[in-house]
Amino acid sequence: MLKNIKRFGPATVGVVALLIWLTTMLYADGPRYGVRPEIRQEIRLPEHRTDTARAIDAYERTMDRYMWLTERNLSGMNSDIKVVLAKLDSIDSRMNELSRRIAKIEEALGIKTISRDEQTKEVGAEVAAEKFEKKVETVTSEGRK
Repeated sequence: MLKNIKRFGPATVGVVALLIWLTTMLYADGPRYGVRPEIRQEIRLPEHRTDTARAIDAYERTMDRYMWLTERNLSGMNSDIKVVLAKLDSIDSRMNELSRRIAKIEEALGIKTISRDEQTKEVGAEVAAEKFEKKVETVTSEGRK
């Protein structure tokens, strides 16, 4: 047995050392108890934009400006319309007052008032008569040629 130990002793020590070395190499990537610095190399390139993307962005900016301008103009028109409405209300009240005064004057003088419907019928009849006369004149003038 002593002979076997002498013969296989160095080989056994070599095999055990080889097993220890292999196990440390296999678990070398495993958890570490020491701190290992991590180096991350990040290279950032500027964002690559196509012509289409730039055109779309420019269009969106243009539309935003247009909408803002339209909104501003509409608010200005709104204030102008309010002023015009106030003026029209004052004119309407004055016209109503004048109508009442004229009605009182006509009543005092005994003048018969004509309604709007009658006035439009009379004006319509006059216009129709004028048109008829013009047609007759053109027909007679054509016949004379």
